Amino acid sequence: MKIRLFHQADADQVAQLFHDTVRQINSRDYSSNQVNVWAPDDLHFREWATVCSSRFTYVADEAGVIIGFGELEPNGHIDCFYCHKDYQQRGVGRQIYGAIEAKALELGLSRLFTEASITARPFFQRMGFSVVTQQQVSRRGETFINFAMEKSL
Repeated sequence: MKIRLFHQADADQVAQLFHDTVRQINSRDYSSNQVNVWAPDDLHFREWATVCSSRFTYVADEAGVIIGFGELEPNGHIDCFYCHKDYQQRGVGRQIYGAIEAKALELGLSRLFTEASITARPFFQRMGFSVVTQQQVSRRGETFINFAMEKSL
């Protein structure tokens, strides 16, 4: 497995990974209506190329297959962070996070912050993040619980 920056050609794989992970992993903690809103079937995969290219997006590449990704914004916000449904609990997320934190330190950031799903909260806690607050977020008529979390660097 190699951790590298996102390339435009990764967009379809990254979007599909997001969709499949939400539908099959996050569905443990959210209702079917919530995951269908979060990762709709009509997801516009091409839009991912633009979004991922505007951030420091790291992918875990295993022989050309993207098995995880995470996005760091220049202000220290970690936006999307997902590991392939078939590669959970194998250290993929830890390696992606390591690249993100190294970049944050290179940028001189003093903290990282994110809004973690119920599913992702334990991972971020293992990486040293603390819960700032539990939140309720509304998207397309569904309300989701997530957690504002942060870590000082």
